[in-house]
Parts: sequence; C-alpha cells; structure tokens
Amino acid sequence: MEITTWAQEYFQKTLSVNTIHRAIRRCRLKLYRSKKKPYLNMIQKRRRFLWAKAHLKWNVAKWKTDLWSDESKFEVLFGKLGRHVIRTKEDKDNPSCYQRSVQKPASLMVWGCMCVCGMGSLHIWKGTINAERYIQVLEQHMLPSRRRLFQGRPCIFQHDNARPHTASFTTSWLRRRRIRVLKWPACSPDLSPIENIWRIIKRKMRQRRPKTVEQLEACIRQEWDNISIPKLEQLVSSVPRRLQTVMKRRGDATQW
Repeated sequence: MEITTWAQEYFQKTLSVNTIHRAIRRCRLKLYRSKKKPYLNMIQKRRRFLWAKAHLKWNVAKWKTDLWSDESKFEVLFGKLGRHVIRTKEDKDNPSCYQRSVQKPASLMVWGCMCVCGMGSLHIWKGTINAERYIQVLEQHMLPSRRRLFQGRPCIFQHDNARPHTASFTTSWLRRRRIRVLKWPACSPDLSPIENIWRIIKRKMRQRRPKTVEQLEACIRQEWDNISIPKLEQLVSSVPRRLQTVMKRRGDATQW
C-alpha cells in the first residue's frame, strides 16, 4: 500500500495494488520478510571486522580443529503457525480463525557441541544457567565429547560471550584445565556453524509439533542425532566465506 500511494503521487495516476504487484513481478522482485539480526553498534562492527581480518588466514583444516558449542531455547508450540490467512469479513472474528498464543509457553534450555567429526553431547535443563552450573555442563558433557571426537588430537574450544562463559570462575577453570579457547567477538551468531544446527532443529520442531515438554525433549535429541557428517562439513567449510563477507560488509551482520 505504501508503494501504491507513492506511485499514484509520482505518476499522477490512479493505480491499483494489483498493478504494483505485476510491476514488481516484471522486475523479477519478490516480497520478503526482513531477517532478524542482532543490533550492532560501531564498536562491535569494528571488533568483528578486526577479528575476521585476524582469522582470515585460517584455512578450512584449521577450522576443523574447533569444537563449537552454544545454548538455545526451545518452546512447546501451540496453535497455528500460518503467516497468511485468507478469510471473509464475516469470519474474521470467528473463534476458529484465531491464531492463539500462550503467554509463557513451556520451554527447555539446550546446550550442545559439535565439530566436523560429528555431534557431541547434548544437555537439556529447565531454567537459567550460571557459571557454576555451566562448569558442571563442561565437565560432564564437553570434556567427554572432546575426547570422543578428537581422540587426543589438539582442538580449540569455542563459546560466545554470555555471562556464564566469561565469568572469572569459568575462565579460571578453563585455564586450569589447559583448554584453549577461541576468542569470540560479541553479537556474532552468524559466524558460528552451530547456530545453523539450532535453526535446522527448530524447523523440524515446527513440522513435528511436540505437545509436551517430554515430547519436545525426545524430538530434540532425535533430530540432534540425525545431523549428518556431510552437513557438518558443509557448515564448518563455510566459515572462511563468512569471514570474507564480514570484511566486505565492514563488520556488519551477514546472511548466515
């Protein structure tokens, strides 16, 4: 409607919305929803740019030595998920046409790790996490996954800048364990391949529609185990291209 109003004022003619739609299609354009990306200020963009510049010399073999980790929140889905609904004016207030939402749906926090060799352990809990609890997750899940996936070969552990990750209690524990940690720029989920794993699993959750927390946990574990090795190799191999895109965009968010 905004484009139609502008076109009528610019061409001084009466134009319909259908006419504008046909003109957009003739230009081989489509209407897309804007992707949600983290807000980046100038300092964060500069740090992302410098970090990408410093790691641009890393080849794919170097990135394959990384153990990627992250947390994500999964919610039990209710109601319809359709973005577009066609209805008559008389049916717009029919209760069967409502898209109902839950104010505070049941949810789970999930921690996982992965590398190009395979998927690591998965830990699921309810509520928030602090530094003490995060160290327990690392001891019970990260260390066994590192031994199983790398089998004694040197690796680099990656996690973001969440408060439990950067707490002095956590950093001192990692230092005592002599675990090499990859320095990570703030607000950079587009640089981590494990974020794409969460996106794949959440898309599967929307298709499977678990009704309870127990079903949600079972579905998450099943889809986690179904991630294939070629998919992991594809995601990890894309890290150099992500860095090049960050350099090209001067530190701004990328399409990943």
